Amino acid sequence: MTVLGVAAAADLLRLLVLPGFAWAAYRDVRTRRVASRLWVPLLAIGALAFAVEAAGAYPFADYAGRLFLVRAGFSLLFLIPFSLLAYRLAAFGGADAKALVVLAVAFPTTPQYVVPLWLFPEATWLHTVAFPVYPSTLGVGAMSALTNAVLLGAVYIVALAVANAVAGRFSPAMAVGRWTPVDDLPETHGQLLRVSGLRPERGLDLDALRMYLRWRGTTLAALRADPAAHRDPGSVEETHAPTDGAVHDGPRTDGGVDDGGFEFPDSEGDATGDTDATGDPSDAADTTGDTSAAGDAAGDTDGSDTDGDGDTLTVDDPWAAERFLTDIEGSAYGTTPETLREGLDRVTREEALWVSPGLPFLVPLFAGLVLALTYGDVLTVALGALGLV
Repeated sequence: MTVLGVAAAADLLRLLVLPGFAWAAYRDVRTRRVASRLWVPLLAIGALAFAVEAAGAYPFADYAGRLFLVRAGFSLLFLIPFSLLAYRLAAFGGADAKALVVLAVAFPTTPQYVVPLWLFPEATWLHTVAFPVYPSTLGVGAMSALTNAVLLGAVYIVALAVANAVAGRFSPAMAVGRWTPVDDLPETHGQLLRVSGLRPERGLDLDALRMYLRWRGTTLAALRADPAAHRDPGSVEETHAPTDGAVHDGPRTDGGVDDGGFEFPDSEGDATGDTDATGDPSDAADTTGDTSAAGDAAGDTDGSDTDGDGDTLTVDDPWAAERFLTDIEGSAYGTTPETLREGLDRVTREEALWVSPGLPFLVPLFAGLVLALTYGDVLTVALGALGLV
């Protein structure tokens, strides 16, 4: 058991951020959703730690003070714009970007923790050890956490490819996808992959699939049992709030019984809460809009159906895909009617498919932060071993 010996007040405050990141990583694995309210207290703790350290370095007249300004400037003026740009370019989810902003504010420098070695049975109390063991040359803790996270993400990709190779599943998708039974899709995060050439392409988002099933008030098992009937847009009668497609935050879509007795909400319900999607940075649908069955696509004889807002839906709408995307507000993770129809055809026809699970980035980011605080910047250590720094 390690007990903290000596540390600056700001560095002690920064330790309070770790439990929040641990919880965010857990939620990222379980639901790919993190409540937005989590980041507010973490940002406040980080800002307080920043202010305490800045007060200690003021008036920034000596070398240490000026070095603090350089590191703090890099953390705030590079990492925060980088996180926002990555979000805008759909490289990060909303929670991922907010997590990096918190890190940039909370860890502009590398904390130092000194632990007395008498706590270890084989050591004597006269010795101490400082963490991180190998602090980076740059000295920006947030940057060390990010580079560690990127390296851990690369290890994940290699491990995925190796696992598929060992299982004999050789495909262009083997480094980015998992071969997944269709029956498991209601409980799986990610996107279907199309493998038609050397480069796999992303297809239907599984969150959008769950949204569609909840909107219809049905299950994937029911679709697979009678795809022809479900393909008829006239089979859609009463519709329900689609939620945001999270696995554990809505009605079950696999035919099982929800442990919490969750029933389909009425058309006015909002089952999503205030959360940020993680892993998939596409724009999530706002599920609080009109989910009524107005404008039954099967009931018109003039070849069109109007939902009251001027949008005309054609009767020739397999799976009622166009009606679904018109009923909800938002884009259902960028899904188009064609993508939805193609995905539904595949999940009702195939027994297993390649799925890109995505990487729950808050997990390697949390692990990268812990690694940065204990061991150091892995990239710096590796480059130093090669004599490059």
